[in-house]
Amino acid sequence: MNRIGLIAGNGRFPILLAQEAKKRGIEIVAVALKGETSPEIADFVDKLYWATFVQLGKWIRIFKKEGITRAVMAGGVRKVKMFSRFRLLRFRPDLRTIRLWYRKVRDKRDYSLLQGAADELLSEGIELQNTLELMSNHIAREGCCTKRKPTEREMKDIKFGWAVAKRMADLQIGQCIAVKEETVVAVEAIEGTDAMMQRAGELTGGGFVIIKVSKPDQDLRFDVPTIGTKTIEVLKESGGTAIALEADRTLMLDKPEIIAAADRAGIAIIALHPESKSNP
Repeated sequence: MNRIGLIAGNGRFPILLAQEAKKRGIEIVAVALKGETSPEIADFVDKLYWATFVQLGKWIRIFKKEGITRAVMAGGVRKVKMFSRFRLLRFRPDLRTIRLWYRKVRDKRDYSLLQGAADELLSEGIELQNTLELMSNHIAREGCCTKRKPTEREMKDIKFGWAVAKRMADLQIGQCIAVKEETVVAVEAIEGTDAMMQRAGELTGGGFVIIKVSKPDQDLRFDVPTIGTKTIEVLKESGGTAIALEADRTLMLDKPEIIAAADRAGIAIIALHPESKSNP
């Protein structure tokens, strides 16, 4: 790939991916999502277009005009927008998105919508690629990456919560839970990980761990589990003490900064591989 399309959502992910692509001499044509993508993305891509997250037809027209046949998705979209009042008037989806939303997807789960979008792109000769191929420096690798290792009590909670988190991810409810004293105290759903951690802190007064895993059928072309420096900030403010991640299937965006922030906060980060004996 010497030229790819980028569908850029919110957060640091799109910027970091563009930086990694540049290092490999790959030209980036980006479609940034209004109200989601940071304007800073303009500094890291070769061509930039703006659209909304409900203008799938416009994404396709842009990429076809630019001769793009391979693309990647990076960054999230706040799904709560999809359920806001007067959403059709507020966001003005194009005809292609309306057909996808009402006729082509079985349900409105993240995976179904993203898979539907990927299928629409592919039908026009635009193939979505696995984002991890460009983000190898940011992948959580097996083992503890912080100075402090999880305590025996924290590992007990991680062991308890791991199977629960995997089951919850399989049901496509969310991919992260908070556990304290072998009790699930908060579950991630549409509100996202940060809000879940804040709720866990309010309910417990702190001392909880979070477990973030991938779905059994996780499609790594999109919807990749991630944490960032803000995750550490919110966890510290909420009183959380440790993070367990699924190794090789989770991104640590700005990995050195995440580890440094966790060390300053005394937070332990451990990545566990589902097939390893070290897995709880």
